[in-house]
Amino acid sequence: MILVSACLLGENVRYDGGNSLNKELLELLAGKEMVPICPEVAGGLPVPRPPVEIVGGDGEDVLAGRASVKSAEGKDLTAAFIEGACKVLEELDLQEIEFAILKSKSPSCGVDRIYNGQFNGQLRQGPGVTAAYFMSKGIEVYTEEEVDKIKNKLKG
Repeated sequence: MILVSACLLGENVRYDGGNSLNKELLELLAGKEMVPICPEVAGGLPVPRPPVEIVGGDGEDVLAGRASVKSAEGKDLTAAFIEGACKVLEELDLQEIEFAILKSKSPSCGVDRIYNGQFNGQLRQGPGVTAAYFMSKGIEVYTEEEVDKIKNKLKG
């Protein structure tokens, strides 16, 4: 089974109420067992919702209690992000998960780059909360921007 950010599959779960449908990804995964996930919705956040960023670090820092997830207005949503990351794996057998494809740059799903926590459009290195959680569980994670790596993984 392949876990895929629901927004990439066309579900309207993004913070702005839209999606990030990726047709190339859909074609690539045709016939594969996909499980759509949205950790932010799983954590109880509404659609639409205010944009948020990780302040004071990255997803690993959030999980370790050294950083937080906040809206531009300063509302702390850290607990919802951690809860959502955990909830999306709750009913799944980790042994059956081949890998995950997560939305790039997201405070939940970003794999290697996320927004810097200053709401200025700048990126920083590091994973989002869910990506960090998945990696801590031994799940390989990719973004929709890594199509070549995903193709190789599917062949392998």
